[in-house]
Amino acid sequence: MSFAPYGRDANPDKGEPTTEAQIRSDVEAVAPYTKAVRTYASTGGLENVARIASEKGLKTTVGAWLDMDEDRNAREIANAVDAAKKNANVVGIVVGNESILRAERTPEQLIDTIRRVKREVNVPVTTGETWDVWLEHPELVSAVDYIAAHILPYWEGVPADQVVDRTINIYNRLRAAYPGKRIVIAEFGWPSAGYNRDAAVPGELIQAQVIRDFAARADAQGIDYNLIEAFDAPWKSFEGSVGQYWGMLDADRHLKFPLSGTITPVSYNATAAIALLFGIAFSLPLFRFARLTFTQAAVMAGAANLVGAWIATVTDHWLTHYVIGGNKITFVVSIVLLVPLVIVMLYRVEELATIAFGRRPRRLINNIDGPMPARTPKVSIHIPAYKEPPEMLKQTLDSVARLDWPNYECLVIINNTPDPAFWEPIEAYCRQLGERFKFINLPKVEGFKAGALRVAMEQTAPDAEIIGVIDADYVVAPNWLRDLVPTFEDPTVGIVQAPQDHRDANRTLLNEAMNTEYAGFFDIGMVQRNEHDAIVVHGTMCLIRRAAMVEAGDWSSDTICEDTDLGLSIVERGWKSHYTNARYGWGLLPDDFASFKKQRHRWAYGGMQIIKKHWRRMLPNGGTRLNAAQRREFSIGWVSWLGAESIGALVAVLSLLWAPVVLGLGIAVPQRILTVPIVFCFGIYVLHFCALYRLRVATTPLRMLGAAFAAMAVQFTVAKAVYDGFRYKDLAFARTAKGSWLAGAARAFPALPEAVIGGGLMLSAVALRMTNWHAVVEVNLFALALAIQALPFLAAAFIGWLEGSKYNEFATWTALRTRALALLPGRTAQPLPVGVTVGTSVAERNPAGPQM
Repeated sequence: MSFAPYGRDANPDKGEPTTEAQIRSDVEAVAPYTKAVRTYASTGGLENVARIASEKGLKTTVGAWLDMDEDRNAREIANAVDAAKKNANVVGIVVGNESILRAERTPEQLIDTIRRVKREVNVPVTTGETWDVWLEHPELVSAVDYIAAHILPYWEGVPADQVVDRTINIYNRLRAAYPGKRIVIAEFGWPSAGYNRDAAVPGELIQAQVIRDFAARADAQGIDYNLIEAFDAPWKSFEGSVGQYWGMLDADRHLKFPLSGTITPVSYNATAAIALLFGIAFSLPLFRFARLTFTQAAVMAGAANLVGAWIATVTDHWLTHYVIGGNKITFVVSIVLLVPLVIVMLYRVEELATIAFGRRPRRLINNIDGPMPARTPKVSIHIPAYKEPPEMLKQTLDSVARLDWPNYECLVIINNTPDPAFWEPIEAYCRQLGERFKFINLPKVEGFKAGALRVAMEQTAPDAEIIGVIDADYVVAPNWLRDLVPTFEDPTVGIVQAPQDHRDANRTLLNEAMNTEYAGFFDIGMVQRNEHDAIVVHGTMCLIRRAAMVEAGDWSSDTICEDTDLGLSIVERGWKSHYTNARYGWGLLPDDFASFKKQRHRWAYGGMQIIKKHWRRMLPNGGTRLNAAQRREFSIGWVSWLGAESIGALVAVLSLLWAPVVLGLGIAVPQRILTVPIVFCFGIYVLHFCALYRLRVATTPLRMLGAAFAAMAVQFTVAKAVYDGFRYKDLAFARTAKGSWLAGAARAFPALPEAVIGGGLMLSAVALRMTNWHAVVEVNLFALALAIQALPFLAAAFIGWLEGSKYNEFATWTALRTRALALLPGRTAQPLPVGVTVGTSVAERNPAGPQM
């Protein structure tokens, strides 16, 4: 056996010597299984191996390591010669090990050294080289006493069932090439773990079968051989994924498999038990869910057990593999980053199972076009505006004037808008609309929108029981108050929220994609959160009980999402919230992709501010009236949105930084247990998105694809907002970069950072796939993970390109459709009906529709 007597935690590559005690212990460990040992060096304590091995009757082939350090080379040779002279059990000296293969010695230099050693000793002298080197250099054969050939079919990608035949055939080739020359297979082995190399697949059972088969064949044919190696070598992580696992004994000196008798495959009973325990633990919360169906529970339990199996596999890998040094850091960091993604995956599976296989929602308000209630409490509608186009705001006021509700007032609050062109027409229009409409101009108010709404509360009619808030661009349906205000007849209800929708989705493909992406939130997430009374309050189409607002402390300016902050504060005080997915209001979409990203950044950054403000209140003893289900929904909602996007972007950037290491050095490829979860989570994301959109959102497959692009395109924006949330306490405005070509390019193309990162990830994925000469599965998985991680960034880049192209216009697609139809035989293009366009808004499914 190749014999490297170093402890599990030693690292001889750093110059750490071995000790006589370690050598003696390791000789004791191998003595029952071998007749001889081979060393590779004669310094660093290894010069004592021959003497100690003789105590157990083991023959020793002494190695003299040769490299570019001539002083060490001289010591190596001197010690090897000395060991051969002093120890009768030395049966040979191997001068250098693959020195020609590594180009550290020319054949002439090596031959000269061999001849010098031969003159000083009376034992056979050779060198260790791979079998092909021996065939290429017959002059080397003439210089040695015997051929010490290294035959390791793993490195040639040979399947395990062909390894022994391949080795014997190579041995016979050497015999035929050099008849009469003694040949020793000086290295033969198979790794018990690591990555595949073409068709060569490592494994404990495969190692046992290969070595036992080879030993039997070699003994039958009288072939001398040396197995590499005696012990696993944890420090050999530099030799690729298999470098640590060539030992017959593991690093703790336990024999990996029996040398005779039945080979029993590893049972993995402990791993299975861990998987089962974790699966049960993650499934126990199912008993707290009400109204579960069998299929719903089965899907959720299956996902829980799958996560349990993954955790068990990770644990098994940690316990049975040598995870050291940089690999340990990479492994631990990867696991820490993957855990939130796995939590989000479970949450998405739960939502998917609930919607697809669970019972219908019970708390949704469904009172469209209901009769006028007997009691009509007064509603005060507040419309804050900041530099809004007067004509747009007039449309909003017109829709409010048409409300089918007898008892309401409307306060228009213009804040921090000194230009009279914005507010004078609105002041005049409010007088024209009548006494219900009150105009408030606040040239300079602190707190921006929240500050303006606080002033509005001070001027609200004393008898107003309910506060309605809409944005300045929203056109509301006449039945908005008539349908929703009756919900407040329950004195415990504090909030009634209606969804946002938009009336300009037909403008461009980007507008339609944005609108459909918004619809997913309002028709999927909000509906499910409403079942647990844990909706996210947004500052338009919202009705709030005045008493609840006063109790919660009114509008606050310590977050830039004052609406969500106020809604959460109200719910924390025990007030109920209700939601309807019926559309009662239609606003305007962001003007462009940059504005879309800016809006999403504001929401995410405001979310981080709210987390900082409220996270203690999510604890069981947080001093609020939130129940367990509400705390869970709010907490997991934050993790699912902010955590998944930010962790996903961070993992993508780290993967991009790591890709050159894999490409350049061919090492440290992430384990499949670290890349498969990324691929799997992406699969769950796609299934979750497609299935729930088909089940809950009234849209088409093409619009759904556009929504998917829009959702992915803001991943980096959300991640940046999360980062800013940690970095800045109060980010009141977005700083505009000036004075650099990069800033100019970013202004010209709104997705420049995403394009750079996404392009880098995709190019790295392609490069890894194309340079994976040996079809290593882990390399292909890593390339696939890189490609998947590139998609959100490339989606942003694609939208950035689309926005400025003619293909963003429906007219282009209408013309292409007409041209394509004209090319079909017997077909003529039919004009579209008057008033119908290629794109239609999600809002159009509501029969009430925006009235202009």
